[in-house]
Amino acid sequence: MNKFFSHLKTITKHKLLVTTYCFRAGLIKQGILHDLSKYSPSEFFPGVKYYQGTRSPIGAERRDLGYSKAWLHHKGRNKHHFEYWYDNMPDGSYAPIEMPFNYLCEMAIDRICACKTYQGNNYSQSCAFDYHEATKDISPMHENTRIELERILLYVKEFGEEKGLDLIKKELKEWRRSQK
Repeated sequence: MNKFFSHLKTITKHKLLVTTYCFRAGLIKQGILHDLSKYSPSEFFPGVKYYQGTRSPIGAERRDLGYSKAWLHHKGRNKHHFEYWYDNMPDGSYAPIEMPFNYLCEMAIDRICACKTYQGNNYSQSCAFDYHEATKDISPMHENTRIELERILLYVKEFGEEKGLDLIKKELKEWRRSQK
């Protein structure tokens, strides 16, 4: 299969898996809208060019160009990425801000599903937590966001995806009630 269709298959598989998990957790709108920007020319065609099948093409584009145009486009449009939640502070610095809980939950689901998509038969319920542990120092996220993400991913590692989705659904209900 050529890179065009292979990339289309991979991003669609990931998107549908995230949508299913988001629905299960009660994130209906976020599940529908998740990663639609990956089908835009700005993200899709670099994804085809740098397609590898076993990991995101973003790293390959970054190695080639020194940065990733597709990633810059993607993170600026998708609130489930902690990099979206950076802002200029009153002192002029640029720093992470705390993610709203609903987007943090979508990020946890996205990471689980990305691991399932790219690792295939090598996937285990610890993969998302292990990936986070291996990469958490590369780009800092807000401390509260990091603590909550680690808590959810560790729960999935210890108790499995189904119980993890149950936890997310329960805590989202509580969070939504607190937002009223």
